[in-house]
Amino acid sequence: MNLQRNVPLAPLTTLGVGGTADYFVRASTVDDLIEAVDAAGQLKRELFILGGGSNVLIGEDLSRYLFVHTEGLRGLTVVDEDARAVMVNVAAGEPWDVFVSHAAKRGWAGVECLSGIPGLTGATPVQNVGAYGQDVSETIARVEVLDLDDCRTKWLTNAECGFSYRWSIFKGEAKGQYAVVSVTFRLVPGGEAAVRYPELVRYLDERGGGRDLLSVRDAVIAIRKRKGMVLDAHDPDTRSDGSFFMNPILDPDEFERFRSRAEAGNAPSFPASDGKVKLSAAWLIEHAGFAKGHVHGNVGLSSKHTLALINRGDATAAEVADFVREVQGKVRDVFGVELHPEPVFVGVG
Repeated sequence: MNLQRNVPLAPLTTLGVGGTADYFVRASTVDDLIEAVDAAGQLKRELFILGGGSNVLIGEDLSRYLFVHTEGLRGLTVVDEDARAVMVNVAAGEPWDVFVSHAAKRGWAGVECLSGIPGLTGATPVQNVGAYGQDVSETIARVEVLDLDDCRTKWLTNAECGFSYRWSIFKGEAKGQYAVVSVTFRLVPGGEAAVRYPELVRYLDERGGGRDLLSVRDAVIAIRKRKGMVLDAHDPDTRSDGSFFMNPILDPDEFERFRSRAEAGNAPSFPASDGKVKLSAAWLIEHAGFAKGHVHGNVGLSSKHTLALINRGDATAAEVADFVREVQGKVRDVFGVELHPEPVFVGVG
């Protein structure tokens, strides 16, 4: 294990915000992870697993942490395949979009609508990453984890992961208990692409594009690019954590109270599970008074999409958090709806 001191974390995040880690480990094996757990115990530090840095807000107060970067955990293996399914084990450090591209090129259906999403594969079950009508929970068969209490690896089934909208046990009751080592996906060889998200359907219809996996992948990336949701060093709108807020999900009574507000107008809504209703966080933000390109000091909103908070240059986590609270407060005042951030906050007051 290579234990490093005083490592700047901002360059390891897509938002470009973060303080300096007192202790930092780059893990490329499970043994590295185990040694990091031991080191954290000896140093009396809390272990924080840092993947691709695309869904995290890192502050300056990091004295309680030992950071472990898992980018070195690599490997992609077909563990079983027949006419109905292909089981693919992907190590936690594999870049997510590399795996999605690999699957689409081989005709394995199940993750094509999740193209262009930054970050590492190990983070996808934590957040139950989803976009354009697909969630990873639809194809995850099992997740290999290291239990940080006893330093033993184990497998969790899909059901044991407790998936729901942008949620899993890794964010809830088991937060801090596991480090994801690998994820096994069950994909469909020769399967059809999941073209069910209205915006994706319109895009393909307007252009007369094909509905094969590679065409759908290309369409999703094109849609994401025009929203600034594909990393591009030349596009300042992509210096972000992607979609910063989750779409609120209301029960029927809450939805009726929301609709009774004059400001709700023609707010878009979508059916969710258990009879609940999903709202558009982007619509709420914009109609609460925050237009695309809104400026708040060194942070602001993307000029392409109101759901993306961007680092306009030299932003601090405190500035981001301050703007987050402002957006949340205004949406709450205008619509009576709470917005919840997607990114994990670390060392932020």
